[in-house]
Amino acid sequence: MNTVPDPASGQAGQPELAGKHLVLGMTGGIACYKIAELTRLLVKAGATVQIVMTEAATQFITPVTMQALSGRPVYTSQWDDRVPNNMAHIDLSRDADAIVIAPASTDFLAKLAHGLADDLLSTLAIARDCPLLVVPAMNRQMWSNPATQRNVAQLRADGIETLGPDSGPQACGEIGDGRMLEPEAVYEAIAAFFAPKVLAGRRVLLTAGPTFEPIDPVRGLTNRSSGKMGFALARAARQAGADVHLVAGPVALETPWGVFREDVQTAQQMRDAVMRAAPDYDVFIGVAAVADWRVDQASADKIKKQAGRSVPHFTFVENPDILAAVATLPHAPYCVGFAAESGDLEAHGEEKRARKNVPLLIGNLGPQTFGLDDNEVVLFEPGRHTRLPRADKQTLARTLIGEIARRLPDASVLS
Repeated sequence: MNTVPDPASGQAGQPELAGKHLVLGMTGGIACYKIAELTRLLVKAGATVQIVMTEAATQFITPVTMQALSGRPVYTSQWDDRVPNNMAHIDLSRDADAIVIAPASTDFLAKLAHGLADDLLSTLAIARDCPLLVVPAMNRQMWSNPATQRNVAQLRADGIETLGPDSGPQACGEIGDGRMLEPEAVYEAIAAFFAPKVLAGRRVLLTAGPTFEPIDPVRGLTNRSSGKMGFALARAARQAGADVHLVAGPVALETPWGVFREDVQTAQQMRDAVMRAAPDYDVFIGVAAVADWRVDQASADKIKKQAGRSVPHFTFVENPDILAAVATLPHAPYCVGFAAESGDLEAHGEEKRARKNVPLLIGNLGPQTFGLDDNEVVLFEPGRHTRLPRADKQTLARTLIGEIARRLPDASVLS
């Protein structure tokens, strides 16, 4: 499973789902244990979470647990008199930005598809005036059953968002489709659901991280780039509705949800991957800190340190300029470069943008930001540059994706 661990943590400023109110409905299934973690992630991201459980769900995890995690009373009965007008099935959804059913059992999917309303949660789903997302969880044979597939097709036709299921080991001991998405993946899908789709229909190609240029089988040249900015941009682009291809150097980061990732080591491998893909993409964002040079002839064996032996000398050759190569393609994508400088950012940033002949270059003082969770950048364009306020990298990534979207040819993006 490729997810982003605890995606709401470590962010400065406003949490990602601040101001969102979600009704989180739970139906019966062993995957109920995953909803404890999902609730924690949603609350940490700033959302208010109202839990509604079917009677079957309470057999797998208690309302007391879910109340403690959500910080709100849990509802299980349509006859609950805590709602003044006794209409919990109406009132609970009226302030909701969305209803999320997780886990969504086979039985509950059938109820939704056929408009049945025989308990609080199913009545709430039928009486809603907000979006509905369902996260299926069931045995592989239940998922593949023609009746279930008909019901899911009907739900999708009705405009209900279906998240998953995943494939893998199941509680019954079998392996196959039907396993509920992991909590982090569900969180990512919910966050993406609410993000403005400023890149809907666009295809975005990115590079991220360092490259590694071997000297011998155990040593090499690299740099301190963590890949965090590139991965944050990939996540933000995916949330904005783009089809995202991420070419990543050697980093210890999880793949953002919904992003296609291609791993490489060297600058030449990164260049080859990018040039294969670039003609099919609308936007190229070169975030990777690509090594400028490589050893001309890497040793096939480990270079031994021996007494009396002179220090080895190496001949270096220049690595390919990936951003400049993409910019010169016929019908090139909209090219965005990144520049990490150690000083005089304004002068070096504009010089680099002009030399690589790209419409937008994003500059920062690299040594001060490598490995950190926040950043401050300057946008360089022909005739002007704009400094953005310092922010955590995920917030900054969302801002940058909005800036890029507004500059795309034929873009009609609202501020």
